[in-house]
Amino acid sequence: MPPLPQPVSDASRAEGSPSFSPLYRQIKGLIITGLQAGEWKAGEAIPSELELAARFGVSQGTVRKAIDELAAESVLVRRQGKGTFVATHAEQKIQYRFLRLVPDEGSESLGRQLLDCKRQRAPAWIARQLQMRAGDAMVEVRRLLHSKGQPVVLDDIWLPGTLFKGLTAERLEQHRGPFYGLFEAEFGVHMIRAQEKIRAVVADAESAGLLQVPVGTPLLSVERLSFTYGDKPVELRRGLYHTASHYYRNELN
Repeated sequence: MPPLPQPVSDASRAEGSPSFSPLYRQIKGLIITGLQAGEWKAGEAIPSELELAARFGVSQGTVRKAIDELAAESVLVRRQGKGTFVATHAEQKIQYRFLRLVPDEGSESLGRQLLDCKRQRAPAWIARQLQMRAGDAMVEVRRLLHSKGQPVVLDDIWLPGTLFKGLTAERLEQHRGPFYGLFEAEFGVHMIRAQEKIRAVVADAESAGLLQVPVGTPLLSVERLSFTYGDKPVELRRGLYHTASHYYRNELN
């Protein structure tokens, strides 16, 4: 693994200039560069603050501030007495952090039913969001999520074909955890953030049949674009949520 570039000190840039970046932000960027390059994989420990400080020629406090920000963004996870690790969707605490559907009472794990997984050519509207060209290979996945035997979410998922070569219905069926855990473990694609568009819709004939509700039932449409390191979009997902006994939870801070 070639050495990462060294940060530019704060003193070498005029504060207030367009190119100015605090030193800890530069260190944060260098750590992300290492993650992008696969130097530290999901679930693995990164070097200690002292080691990173020596590597980059900065203070331990500067490194700590960079790591604090990455931990707040769930890119890294601190473990008391053990060190700092690359976050993974295989961890119980964060494996469902992008799924915000919560039952009105109690808690539950949603069951999963795979409906389809096939390779397609990306239409223009999907290609545009995934920064692909229209007609490029993509993988299209459709599934249902169940609560107590009743379908509550219909998910359509689109993935760049070049990143997910070999993804099949069989591999999805065999994987017991969340899809994102499979994506990072077998394909090296780690989802670190997402943006969503949410709107109220009504069930058409197809979605009503799959969700086992009458045509015209109110549903919540959640369109999610997920990104990996470097703000590269790597998944587009559209979910139809039946919220008769569930609600969508969002935490703001």
